[in-house]
Amino acid sequence: MYIDKLMKILPEKADAALIITEINRFYFTGFDSSDGYLLITRDKSKFYTDSRYIEKAQSVIKDCEVEEQKTDINLKMAEFLHSENVKTVAVEAAGITVLQLSNLKKAAGMRDYEYISDGCLDVAVNTLRSVKNKTEIQKIISAQEIAEKALDKFLGEIKPGMTEKEAQLKLDYYMLSMGADALSFDTIMASGKNSSMPHAVPTDKKIEYGDFITIDYGAVKSGYHSDTTRTVAVGKVSDEQKKIYSTVLEAQKKALSVYAEGVTCKDADFAARKVIEDAGYGKYFGHSTGHGVGVEIHERPFVSPVSRETLRQGNVISCEPGIYLPGKFGVRIEDIAVITSNGCENLVKLDKELIEL
Repeated sequence: MYIDKLMKILPEKADAALIITEINRFYFTGFDSSDGYLLITRDKSKFYTDSRYIEKAQSVIKDCEVEEQKTDINLKMAEFLHSENVKTVAVEAAGITVLQLSNLKKAAGMRDYEYISDGCLDVAVNTLRSVKNKTEIQKIISAQEIAEKALDKFLGEIKPGMTEKEAQLKLDYYMLSMGADALSFDTIMASGKNSSMPHAVPTDKKIEYGDFITIDYGAVKSGYHSDTTRTVAVGKVSDEQKKIYSTVLEAQKKALSVYAEGVTCKDADFAARKVIEDAGYGKYFGHSTGHGVGVEIHERPFVSPVSRETLRQGNVISCEPGIYLPGKFGVRIEDIAVITSNGCENLVKLDKELIEL
């Protein structure tokens, strides 16, 4: 898929790259498995896997040679690297274990080359993954469409007395039955005072009249994720709840209005954060405003107060400010948008005005 692109931006200090993490193997080959090693030089590539996956790998992977792993993989790769006169191999510093690196270095010592684990490959891979092409964006849209259909059906069935766990299972079922390959993450279904915890885990708490319910969820389609949050009310809510909701909505819209190529992630975060701070709720918004979405649910770039990154055309970024009043309730509203040359295109079509079920 994107092997040729990595060949062109291999770190200067590396003659080759070794991809071992499952998510990056999938990104570069389109093949999803629990086992595999992808070696990429500046003009060749080879994928190794064991007998469980070899037939499928050979039918799916088109951009490099596929070989069955029958002996010690470290020695097998050493043979290939030696034949290509490779002297340095960059590895995924964030994904390799100490034991894996140790075994690789032992094999390398026999063939007079070395492994580089200083993060230079991670930077190159993240640079590629952060910018989506049209095909990738369409996969994210497909996942988002499934998620939205599921939520539309689900919202018609929420009622007092239903537990958070029951509600979560119902929404998860609708996503999977409507075509999702998997869930983007464990669905957050937090009602009442539980919604004051940004990453609350669904409990046996029963949904009550007057509750806010924060629903953070997503679907996976063709390996790509969607990510959306909506906070809905069960019945009529208080003036305070309405005020908090409108503040979060204003902050979210403000941030989306500044999302564009060339805008720093720090400035994009500040756009949302300032609205919340000006309303007097700054200390109740602790997390970042957004993050990249793609083959993982959290990818670069990250829209946060400490980010040094800049938005680029083709980034798909979440926008999810929130206010969380401990022991009372919380509100989060999240969309995902693709960055364009003069702004962004929101990929979420769901209504954002307060819904009182």
